[in-house]
Amino acid sequence: MAMSKYDLTPRIAPNLDRHLVFPLLEFTQERELYPNDQILKAKIELLNNTNMVDYAMDIHKSLYHTEDVPQDMVDRRVEVVARLKSLEEAAAPLVTFLQNPNAVQELRADKQYNLQMLNERYQIGPEQIEALYQYAKFQFECGNYSGAADYLYQYCALCTNAERSLSALWGKLAAEILMQNWDIALDELNRLKEIIDSKNFASSLNQVQSRIWLMHWSLFIFFNHDNGRTQIIDLFNQDKYLNAIQTNAPHLLRYLATAFIVNKKRRPQFKEFIKVIQQEQHSFSDPITEFLACVYVNFDFDGAQKKMKECEDVIMNDPFLGKRVEESNYTVVPLKDEFLENARLFIFETYCRIHERIDVGVLAEKLNLNYEDAERWILNLIRTSKLDAKINTQTGTVVMEPNHPNVYEQLIDHTKGLSGRTYKLVSQLLEHAQAQAAR
Repeated sequence: MAMSKYDLTPRIAPNLDRHLVFPLLEFTQERELYPNDQILKAKIELLNNTNMVDYAMDIHKSLYHTEDVPQDMVDRRVEVVARLKSLEEAAAPLVTFLQNPNAVQELRADKQYNLQMLNERYQIGPEQIEALYQYAKFQFECGNYSGAADYLYQYCALCTNAERSLSALWGKLAAEILMQNWDIALDELNRLKEIIDSKNFASSLNQVQSRIWLMHWSLFIFFNHDNGRTQIIDLFNQDKYLNAIQTNAPHLLRYLATAFIVNKKRRPQFKEFIKVIQQEQHSFSDPITEFLACVYVNFDFDGAQKKMKECEDVIMNDPFLGKRVEESNYTVVPLKDEFLENARLFIFETYCRIHERIDVGVLAEKLNLNYEDAERWILNLIRTSKLDAKINTQTGTVVMEPNHPNVYEQLIDHTKGLSGRTYKLVSQLLEHAQAQAAR
């Protein structure tokens, strides 16, 4: 149970749709992070506000070891079935139209034309379109994510109310995530991001809150999509999103830090990110962010080595980072191995920058490897040109080649950083001035 101290579910769950919390609870149950009864009670509590009554009944039976279910659950089931039937009838004219391929061909990109055409030729008006939304929402609440996604997609094509359209898009994104359709979910995520970032989005407070929700929902996609680890950096590291993390959701730094560590390509933004880690140490730190602080802020290599072991535990018990994959009768956590390999490289690179001659035995200790494995690992780095050094086997040392940075390159780097900061400052001033003028 000790590992539950690093579990972020209590912080993440309030920023998710309740249906998206179920996969997190399933994971914590599997990893036994909390007592089983506690997780089952949390599931029932979540289900109370959905229409997944059969599922709630099953959990109630396993929690209380009984075949009987409370009368209110039985009554609720009757109510849900009746409501589903009446919504189905209200949406029937539009659903029938949408299931007819020839009729659907009459629809155009122009929403106003569609509404007029539906009204004139099929007697389908705003009431039936509203019924489709309610029916889709109800389907989602019943756990029929596939039907909900289809109807919400069709509703968005007919809806002229921006707020309703936005609500339908969130529903569609949740449904695609729950069906694990990662490519489609990524498209929906980008569509939502575009709307949230647009100038005419509701209030700025609402905008910040929507960005925080979007980042939390995106974790499902980014840690399952092939290109996700690059895209999480692209999204979370944008100024407006990073500001939202720092002010409202510093726990998301765990995922951005992990993405930076497992990314093969060293990113120019990495140095700036280390400053963020340093600034936010008081509001959030866990073994992963502390590992980066040990290596890049305090140059505490013994501390970094201890943190690596803790990082492994955090990854294994995190529902996004600890994704398991079956490989020839074994269950592996791909991200864990990549993380540890790159973490060693981070320690090694930084340690080598500080020392000219390094004892292989000392390095082996700092990298959590035995002597032979450390020697093999260093040789491999030299061979693949990741390291400019030689191994002296007689003295058992690594001798670093002097690497004097080019003065002109240093000057260009500093100038680039300065112009970027100036641009940022001017943009913020302009935004502020425009906001003042608009009042």
